[in-house]
Amino acid sequence: MDVLHNLFLGFSVIFEPYNIFFCFIGVFIGTLIGVLPGIGPVGAMSLLLPATYKVSPLASLVMLAGIYYGAQYGGSTTSVLVNIPGEASSVVTCLDGYQMARQGRGGAALGIAAFGSFIAGTFSLVALMLIAPPLASIALQFGPPEYFGLMCLGLTILIYLASGSIIRAIMMAALGVMLGCVGQDLETGSTRFVFGVPELLDGIGLAPFVMGLFGVSEVLLNIEQRLKLGKVHEGKIKGLLPNWQDWKDSIMPILRGSIFGFFLGILPGGGAVISSFVSYAVEKKVSKHPERFGKGAIEGVAGPESANNAASGGAFIPLLTLGIPSNVVMALLLGALMIHGITPGPLFIANNPDIFWGVIASMYIGNVMLLVLNLPLIGLWVQVLKVPYKILFPLILLFCVIGAYSINSSTFDIAVMVVFGVLGYLMRKYKFECAPMVLAFVLGPMFEKSLRLSLLLSDGSFLIFFTRPIAAAGMIATFLMLGSCVIPSLRKKREEIPMDEER
Repeated sequence: MDVLHNLFLGFSVIFEPYNIFFCFIGVFIGTLIGVLPGIGPVGAMSLLLPATYKVSPLASLVMLAGIYYGAQYGGSTTSVLVNIPGEASSVVTCLDGYQMARQGRGGAALGIAAFGSFIAGTFSLVALMLIAPPLASIALQFGPPEYFGLMCLGLTILIYLASGSIIRAIMMAALGVMLGCVGQDLETGSTRFVFGVPELLDGIGLAPFVMGLFGVSEVLLNIEQRLKLGKVHEGKIKGLLPNWQDWKDSIMPILRGSIFGFFLGILPGGGAVISSFVSYAVEKKVSKHPERFGKGAIEGVAGPESANNAASGGAFIPLLTLGIPSNVVMALLLGALMIHGITPGPLFIANNPDIFWGVIASMYIGNVMLLVLNLPLIGLWVQVLKVPYKILFPLILLFCVIGAYSINSSTFDIAVMVVFGVLGYLMRKYKFECAPMVLAFVLGPMFEKSLRLSLLLSDGSFLIFFTRPIAAAGMIATFLMLGSCVIPSLRKKREEIPMDEER
């Protein structure tokens, strides 16, 4: 009954016109971003982060969360109609979705993707409601050593799943921690990495940092590559409501994808991309006709599209209960909450029940909105796909400049954004991962604080991280994971694991 009472509280809060408006804005922009290749939810959230400074914490979180799970919906449209994933988690959808469109069944593919996403999103919300409060109660027993061990493990998993060189990923994480330490020491008040620049005394702003790293760099990279959309499928899109046979073929993939996606979404570094790949592999394995996959099997659309939406719900659990983001998107949400003076963690649900349950309720409403947006407005999204990138990129840069300047009315923030835009462009060009750096940047201050408090508790002994069970488990898993990267066979396997692109 407590859950129902709390859910009623959430709906009473979210049904205020102010919050409903921001929920709609979030899911609408998320769908639009998912449809347009080359931007991605992280870039969109980076651009809109300054806009959340002037609104309430709930409206801020509702809008940013809507962009995240809305992009999972919209990504299927581009995958099916253009054979280009609008969002990284929709890569697998291209394999069968586009083939269905070529066979005149594009409507069925888009329909089952929308309904599967809705079912999976609802499942992940129910699981989130049931799991998050008890987990938060357990997390109250955590101390600084436990948090340090979990943060080490989370960063290591993200590094482990990064494509390419493990050394480069570690370098990026170390750089992120250093950037997070810029400014004044919270305990001694001494300055660090300021180099005589007074604007850096308060540290590097999160918004200019991520806007440059994802927004500006994405534009620079796409201009260099002269991004061109594939030819939009011109056939008339009909039959958006799946028939009985489609549902018979898809219901089990949807259910399996929902379960896989939710639990993989909880894991640090897991996310929607890995969930969709795992779902596709499982469906092909259990299918009685695996030869149909890649040639227009509806199961190859239903499973992955359900998995990536369920993963977006699961990712909220470690953020809201432990205060530890599981991926780059959650790191941005953590930063947005901290800007409003709210720190997610074990006490978050108890101290801010209106925000936690308001977000849960907004996701229920947002999923209904997305179902309405994705099916009747499919013609609009097709037209959006035809907008030339040469029109889009000046608008993106304009929003970046306005957003960076509006925070503190400072041209220095614009300079910071430009610097990190160029850095992000060079990192992507030379295959350095952005995700470990961003996560380390956000976690850096908490990472340092947990380390210092732990050493104060132990009189400077590092053994405290190995004498407390949870901290020891995190540290041992961290060392094992890093050690496994030097074993050739395991290193090869690691490089085959798909990583959530920080687009």
